[in-house]
Amino acid sequence: MIALARGHTEGKTTHRRAMKILLIHQNFPGQFKHLAPALAARGDTVVALTPKVTEPAEWRGVTVLPYTVTGSSTRGIHPWLVDFETKILRGSGCHDAALGLRDAGFFPDVIIAHHGWGESLFLKDVWPEARMGLYCELYHRSGPDQTGFDPEFPSPAPGRDALRLRMKNLNNRLHEEVMDAGISPTRFQAATYPAHYRDRITICHDGIDTVHVTPNATAKLALPNGRTLTRADEVITFINRNLEPYRGYHVFMRALPDLLRRRPEAQIVILGGDETSYGAKPPAGQTWKRIFAEEVRPAIPDNDWARVHFLGRVSYARFLAVLQVSTVHVYLTYPFVLSWSLLEAMSAGCAIVASDTAPVREVIEADRTGVLVDFFDRARLVEKTCALLDAPERGTALGRAARRFVTENYDLSGICLPRQLDWVDALARISPVRKPQD
Repeated sequence: MIALARGHTEGKTTHRRAMKILLIHQNFPGQFKHLAPALAARGDTVVALTPKVTEPAEWRGVTVLPYTVTGSSTRGIHPWLVDFETKILRGSGCHDAALGLRDAGFFPDVIIAHHGWGESLFLKDVWPEARMGLYCELYHRSGPDQTGFDPEFPSPAPGRDALRLRMKNLNNRLHEEVMDAGISPTRFQAATYPAHYRDRITICHDGIDTVHVTPNATAKLALPNGRTLTRADEVITFINRNLEPYRGYHVFMRALPDLLRRRPEAQIVILGGDETSYGAKPPAGQTWKRIFAEEVRPAIPDNDWARVHFLGRVSYARFLAVLQVSTVHVYLTYPFVLSWSLLEAMSAGCAIVASDTAPVREVIEADRTGVLVDFFDRARLVEKTCALLDAPERGTALGRAARRFVTENYDLSGICLPRQLDWVDALARISPVRKPQD
């Protein structure tokens, strides 16, 4: 029998029956970083399967077990099938690990999976009585607001996008057959799913720790050049997981020559990696970061370029310091998954200039919790950013309203985590969907 960490109730008395819960995430804990330990803390036995570890481990009361992906994409396979084949490989590997768990005597009441990588495709075949809850991040759509949103990066075959994306949604469609309930962080993301999914999807964000992510008048940010920034400095911040067009990196960079010229004291702090999270990859041997930095560099004098600071990927403490010294925070995105960083910037009390795109409008009310600009309008982006820099009282008021909105709607401990736990308990009460018959 595999040794499993036992949940604990920390001295609390409860009449709720403790459950056995299996979590599935390619990059565990991912979106379950708060939910998983909360389930363990209340007394549930929580096991996670992930390829992120190679040996069994315990994390905050959760038993984390590895699964192995074997095989690789078939050379010469039709390009529309490459994505799904990788999901089958992951699903097969996770299925094999699940068989080992079952044979060792583990029978989960509830399976909660981020199904985006296909890992949970075959788990109902192992545990048909388990309830399956899916983290519904996105259903792929074609159309002018999706694949045709940015004309600078057109689809290589726009007439076939609907066909390609129908195949890309095979993973979503097969999971719909075994999904007992879903959870989606925003209304925008839930609405991407077809109507027959939506009555099973609960909208609840992962949650923002507003106690930890808070304004800090004494915050300091040490730069690689030896300078330390504080709230007394004029700081413009821009944050992506990876610097790429889907998150408006090209728009922001092209605004830099005017911003630097008009704000001779401003320091520009940019966080983000060199990889590609979403959308097309850059030409071979290049990065989007370098492509657009090199594009604008000739228009920026050396003295001004010295005020642009690429910090790459940083620790969470350093990330918070960036937000806390920010005078104006710029957030841009295609109509796509909402970044945690926007809500964290709001929680930190940042004055925000953001793209007028869904799902941004779900959290930024124009001129109340932030300023909205057309995604492609660089001149307007510069104007609105400079206007906020010239009116610090207005920026402070917007930041306070933004923080208030997040604490009232997205607070982790008071709102989102209790809703997630209620969702799990409701999931456990559902009569399980049976796997499709062979």
